[in-house]
Amino acid sequence: MPGSNVVIVESPAKAKTINKYLGDDYTVIASFGHVRDLPARDGSVRPDEDFAMEWELGDRSKRHIDEIAKAVKSASRIYLATDPDREGEAIAWHLSELLREKKLTENREVQRITFNEITKSAVQAAIANPRDVSRELVDAYLARRALDYLVGFTLSPVLWRKLPGSKSAGRVQSVALRLICERESEIEVFKPQEYWSIAVGFTTPAGASFTASLTQLDGKRLDKFGLPNREAAEAAVAKIRPQDFAVSSVERKQSRRNPSPPFTTSTLQQEASRKLGFGATRTMRTAQKLYEGVDIGGETVGLITYMRTDGVSLSQEAIDSARGLIGTQYGERYVPAQPRVYKTAAKNAQEAHEAIRPTDLHRRPESVASYLEQDELRLYELVWKRTLASQMESAILDQVAVDIAGPAKDVVLRATGSIVMFDGFLKVYQEDRDDAAEDDQQERRLPAMDQGDALNRGDIDPQQHFTQPPPRYSEASLVKKLEELGIGRPSTYASILQVLQDRNYVRLDKRRFIPEDRGRLVTAFLENFFHRYVEYNFTAELENQLDEISDGKIDWKTVLRDFWTAFDVAVNGTKELTITQVLTTLDNELGAHFFPAVTADGHDPRVCPVCREGRLGLKLGKMGAFIGCSRYPECRYTRPLAVANDENGEVQEGPRELGNDPETGLPVTVRRGPFGAYIQLGPAPAAAAPPEAPPVEEPAADGKKPKAKKKKKDEAPKPKRVSLPKGMGAADVDLDTALKLLALPRVIGNHPETAEEISAGIGRFGPYLKHGSVYKSLTPDDDVLTVGINRAVDLLAGAAKKASAPAKALGDHPKTGKPITMGAGRFGPYVKHASVYASIPKGTEPDSVTLEQALELIDAKVAKDAAKKGKAPKEADAEKAEAAETEKPVKAKAPAKKPAAKKATKAKPAKDAPAEAAAPKKKTAKAS
Repeated sequence: MPGSNVVIVESPAKAKTINKYLGDDYTVIASFGHVRDLPARDGSVRPDEDFAMEWELGDRSKRHIDEIAKAVKSASRIYLATDPDREGEAIAWHLSELLREKKLTENREVQRITFNEITKSAVQAAIANPRDVSRELVDAYLARRALDYLVGFTLSPVLWRKLPGSKSAGRVQSVALRLICERESEIEVFKPQEYWSIAVGFTTPAGASFTASLTQLDGKRLDKFGLPNREAAEAAVAKIRPQDFAVSSVERKQSRRNPSPPFTTSTLQQEASRKLGFGATRTMRTAQKLYEGVDIGGETVGLITYMRTDGVSLSQEAIDSARGLIGTQYGERYVPAQPRVYKTAAKNAQEAHEAIRPTDLHRRPESVASYLEQDELRLYELVWKRTLASQMESAILDQVAVDIAGPAKDVVLRATGSIVMFDGFLKVYQEDRDDAAEDDQQERRLPAMDQGDALNRGDIDPQQHFTQPPPRYSEASLVKKLEELGIGRPSTYASILQVLQDRNYVRLDKRRFIPEDRGRLVTAFLENFFHRYVEYNFTAELENQLDEISDGKIDWKTVLRDFWTAFDVAVNGTKELTITQVLTTLDNELGAHFFPAVTADGHDPRVCPVCREGRLGLKLGKMGAFIGCSRYPECRYTRPLAVANDENGEVQEGPRELGNDPETGLPVTVRRGPFGAYIQLGPAPAAAAPPEAPPVEEPAADGKKPKAKKKKKDEAPKPKRVSLPKGMGAADVDLDTALKLLALPRVIGNHPETAEEISAGIGRFGPYLKHGSVYKSLTPDDDVLTVGINRAVDLLAGAAKKASAPAKALGDHPKTGKPITMGAGRFGPYVKHASVYASIPKGTEPDSVTLEQALELIDAKVAKDAAKKGKAPKEADAEKAEAAETEKPVKAKAPAKKPAAKKATKAKPAKDAPAEAAAPKKKTAKAS
């Protein structure tokens, strides 16, 4: 019997947890995220009609709304319990509007409730303190949604027309892309500058050794470039060598280092990237699971507070809990006299709730380890340690600086170091940095010394250095930069970074962002023709205006009118823009990138390598941009949009020799085939001679056709080949790396429990681990050449746990009576009926899927397959082989030969999908 109160949340997992906290008078039901959005077509936002907006239900939302409406009909009160941020407020508003349109809000109270953590006390407190949907937060959402729509659906067609091959441009994504491209340009024009340093070894009277650096020479203090070349360094060494040295001064001072505040969304993404190697999307997905609840001993418990927040404050209850635990665990000395209070520094922070923290600090990571997946445990431990450390006493450090001089004081060296006198919060946690300084002496410890102590000089070590360009952005440093500039919201950073990669505007290489040429073209186009809209200050100011809307200080339509008036003029100004004008502008802007300066031997990279008369430049075609000759159509030379990498101005697509294998003496090359770049050991097999014309065969006496003679097998051995791991560029491979790849699979070690061998290799689905008959895909953050035994055991433990999970029975099909089950396979979670496999949508918690939802997924799958065949769907229509493999593991065996008539297709690894169900298979791509 439905309860008289209906509580509506976003996710089924959240509904399942909250349902246990409320009595029989409550029915908790999920909306499954956003229920409606602006249709992806022109006219969904109409500026000429005072920014009227048209909404439509999502493909999967109608059924969920019907279920909500059915539950509401028998209720007296409706609680909208969506997440406590702007997106949650927007979903609550959409739900209330849909229920109002269905006339289901009459004579029923519709109230908004929020809770920062999914615990019984928090949920009950929220029920006791309801409020109305915030009109200001809804207006801010409407303004942001309208702005994003207007930019996307107005600017993207301009890109498509003027820059073929480009994809859509987003309001915030374009600014983030500009940051990445500008940093790459800085790196390209950077000219390294030489400088030298002198390090000298010394020994104290007590026999302790340490190192000091030259800081003064001939009475002058040396700056970074004080010794600009080898000659200056050798002169300094000659000055140091004959002298006797003693301690001229010892400076000691004590400093305090304070802990970092607890996590916000942004700092969690940054620190998870630095410490755990997680991308922003992976961090937020894992945090969502910890927030919504984990089954611990039969009870579903939310382990952390809401993970989308700008706030750094903690509730008084959390502070008291932390201080009590610190005193018990580490002693009263580690508890500061007063609780630490943190305030948000970000000027546009608007979230009112707490920082990200454990819901119960007494629930230590080791006590929940057996209930969590590896990613969940690592992230929970990070949040737990950071929260606890934020309320601990400061660390006390003794910093020492020792000056060492010769008799004439014309040569002075300095040694610095620090000693941790009291570790304080460092006992638990220390924040990492994005790009550490070259000479970080914070942790160096110096032996005891006094002024006047004579020292024995050891080796003098002159060291050559070159200045380094600014580092490329990592996910952590880019998120930090966006936050500093006030661009976007922390809750959207993960999707911003993912969109840039999905559109192939950037790629991640060694966890650093590198802009693709397509991304540089788009950025150059926007900077030249829509400069105002990719300006950092303009984008940040727009964010401030959206915050003012949420504070009720400004009308949302006023912001839209001001933006649209100028933006519409800018777009209309490009209508008369010709392709020639666009090409000329982009060619001038990006010429230095695609055509490096004239070489020392006089080679001009702009000269066409074919006709030697035309000038190379950017061209546009239906498939996008490319580089071509100015003498077209007389000269038809073209090359891909890439920087030339050989002396003839060509993009080297053929084999690149790396050297010879020291064991076999065979050549090692990097080649490119239809499935991508690969390494080859040995020369390519000699091409077979063309077959002669077949002889005319006389028919046999019985009229039967004579049997065809069997062809002789090609006795030439095929060279050994191995594909490059994803993220490794062909230009970055050297002989040492190539030999390591060719040596795969490599033995990592023996499993500590089974004593069986664990190996790593590259197969059909990418890099993998093998332990007995179990295969497990490596994550993008793992290197197949360096992954160690501890990491391998962790990954295999997750694979074994997943493999051992039996299919879950959901019930019988009402028409066929056959069972419907839910399981997990190589391509993710699915539901199965007879031979039909239907994937469970991303974002849906598999354990929350009901029989009714499974039936809906199966019916949709049957209808989809029938539509492909061009016939009406039948019950239990069989799924094709790929889906069937989802449940049935493929035994390890030699790869079968592919039929000659079929075109080979590249096996694409599914995201987050392990390869334990199939033995890896090496590619045998032919060289192009």
